[in-house]
Amino acid sequence: MMLLRSLLLSLSCLLPAVAGAQASAPAECVVPSKPGGAMDLTCKLAKKGLAQEGVAATLAGPAMRISYLPGGIGAVAWHSMASQRRSAEANTLVAFSGGSLLNLAQGKFGNAKAGDVRWVAALGADYGMIAVRSDSPYKTLADLIAALRQHPDKVLIGVSGTIGSQDWLKMALLARHAGIDPKVLRFVALEGGGEVFTAMQADYVQVVSGDTSEATLNASANHARVLAVLSEKRLPGVLAGVPTAREQGYDVVWPIIRGVWMGPQVPEADYQRWVATFERVMATPQFAEWRAQAGLYPFALTGPKLTAYVKKAVDEYARQANELGLMR
Repeated sequence: MMLLRSLLLSLSCLLPAVAGAQASAPAECVVPSKPGGAMDLTCKLAKKGLAQEGVAATLAGPAMRISYLPGGIGAVAWHSMASQRRSAEANTLVAFSGGSLLNLAQGKFGNAKAGDVRWVAALGADYGMIAVRSDSPYKTLADLIAALRQHPDKVLIGVSGTIGSQDWLKMALLARHAGIDPKVLRFVALEGGGEVFTAMQADYVQVVSGDTSEATLNASANHARVLAVLSEKRLPGVLAGVPTAREQGYDVVWPIIRGVWMGPQVPEADYQRWVATFERVMATPQFAEWRAQAGLYPFALTGPKLTAYVKKAVDEYARQANELGLMR
């Protein structure tokens, strides 16, 4: 009995130390896809912003590390962080996009709801775009549409996700505006924007329906030709010379929010600490410069305001998906 009491006392003394170690674990940003896409870019932007002088002191570790948890177009990361043991990790963030919200709306994460996690910060926004290889015979969006009308079976379109994903929807909406039935198009479902552009460079697909942030990285390296951006007006920076779909006769606009969330069991004090930290980071001129370099545009929401935005967006996506017959 004396030995048992001694053992229990020793364990009780260790518990605070274990809890303290958990609280002081290095900061981590989880990318719910393979490296190279816009989700990866989101975590890298967060890491760069949080490393600013005066901000690092608010973090649990000297630097944020980035990890990758692909699978199910975000579903694996969602369930790992929202409903398993990692849901209480106080220094782990997960990248999300408008596509994540669309997946939630369509039930692609199972019975998951927007209120199942803690929404921390929206770091910026970008837009949908359509791109081809730099040596593609399609010089304009009109060239591509003409090819899809004549031989839709010969043009493979790479998308991140399956039927109903935001990349699928972008191309489907363009096709509908052109009088083409989206059902005749040939889509190739891949895991993340990095993999989609890699597939296009290998000529596994001839077209990419993706995001301007991803296109900025590839167009600047002369790996791709962007045929149209799905924004209200032309964008500044690397893609300044690319016409909008509207300019070319197709009224399709697709903005994409990008940010980070945390697990539902994260203590309130830690959640508020991260919200306050991102508010400070995003208010700096340096962050605005880095955001522009990443191909993103101003869109800053945190905490309750972001939570309200997300819930409204999920409801709107559900309505649109239902109209297109995509709801399960």
